[in-house]
Amino acid sequence: MPTPEVSKEELLKKANKPAEEAMRLHPFYKGKVEVSPKCCIRNIDDFAIWYTPGVAAVCLDIQAHPEKVYEHTNKGNMVAVVSDGTRVLGLGDIGPEAGLPVMEGKGLLFKYLGGVDAFPICLDTKDPDEIIKTVLYLQPSFGGINLEDLSQPKCFYILEELKKRCRIPVWHDDQQGTATVCLAGLINALKIAGKKIQDVKIVLVGAGAANIRIGSLYMAYGAKPGNLIYVDSKGTLHKGRTDLAGHHEKMHMAQITNAGQLKGGIAEALVGADVLSCASTPGPDTIKKEWVAKMAKDAIVFATANPIPEIWPWDAKEAGARVVATGRSDFANQVNNSLGFPGIFRGVLDVRASTITDEMCIAAAEALAGYAVKSGKMGEDYLLPHMDEPQVFIEEAVAVGLKAIEQGVAAVKLTEAELRASAEFYIRRAMKDVSVRQKEGIVKLP
Repeated sequence: MPTPEVSKEELLKKANKPAEEAMRLHPFYKGKVEVSPKCCIRNIDDFAIWYTPGVAAVCLDIQAHPEKVYEHTNKGNMVAVVSDGTRVLGLGDIGPEAGLPVMEGKGLLFKYLGGVDAFPICLDTKDPDEIIKTVLYLQPSFGGINLEDLSQPKCFYILEELKKRCRIPVWHDDQQGTATVCLAGLINALKIAGKKIQDVKIVLVGAGAANIRIGSLYMAYGAKPGNLIYVDSKGTLHKGRTDLAGHHEKMHMAQITNAGQLKGGIAEALVGADVLSCASTPGPDTIKKEWVAKMAKDAIVFATANPIPEIWPWDAKEAGARVVATGRSDFANQVNNSLGFPGIFRGVLDVRASTITDEMCIAAAEALAGYAVKSGKMGEDYLLPHMDEPQVFIEEAVAVGLKAIEQGVAAVKLTEAELRASAEFYIRRAMKDVSVRQKEGIVKLP
């Protein structure tokens, strides 16, 4: 925690550095992902195998045995990252073209951290039914769908409809991914604070897609619904709210949470709270220091808005918080879905799961939290593993794959050893590929 003012200035300068570098390096590379061959090309004659005439035999084999598409093609390792650009990071409705850099970045993380080939697909429509129809049309080419940066409340409808109608797993990372990693962070934060999830008062600032799912997963893990209090832009959610028509998820939470029917805003909700879980308007002053100061002893603060957290972590610490996390990789304790989806999809694809359940998300969260504990580094400034620890994505993949098999939603039954070997192969291969391409000058360093 900085004490002199100059230290805060240095921290702010550091916080602004990634944006400056992004503006320099994006035009340098003109994007972040590309398609590269994965088969051998010994000479030009090999194209007769990979394309016509040889490929016709493969096509006919798939026609006769549709499941063989997973053997003859890369379908089983390809994910579509689908967005309409209506809720990109903390930037709002900036459109599909402006959202494309984020989807490319998602593809980069999928590949490097999970060995998954992900394709950014930004759609020029905001109509939820058109988005659903498009994803259904895309199914033959992909092993899974990652929905991204869709505005609410349509994001709930799109996810639920696609989960019912798709033959492949569909996941909304802003809901399930964020919730999984936040649960992992909370598991370890509660250990540090010496508290139990069934006992703590949890305030969730923001009642959008992320926090609705975060609260749901907290409850699935053991938090008592009555101990949760949601706060949206108009105040706490409670049974007396008459302005929630058309917001089914908010209405549901208003009925089952906030046992004391507390009315007011963030300041009132935070009095005596053990946990603050923010997925709200980017800060840095969305959450005030004086509000955090009125939380319970050994309070936990997750400020996950991007690009600027709802409160700077040093301010939350000065106000008395014991454990503070943000969504940024340049601060201690990153609680960001980038720690989740690459490993989770690795496990999902390896067992060819038909869906991604809450239990699979909890298994991933426990693997994430457990890895930090086993490393011996877990503490106030090391809540979760970092993205430069590839083994954690392997552990997640194994946990998710095993849970899918246990729940009967996996088409392929693998042992723990087989799951680990597959995840290690794909992830290490992807990282080695990047290293070799940079070393050989195929990818130039800036």
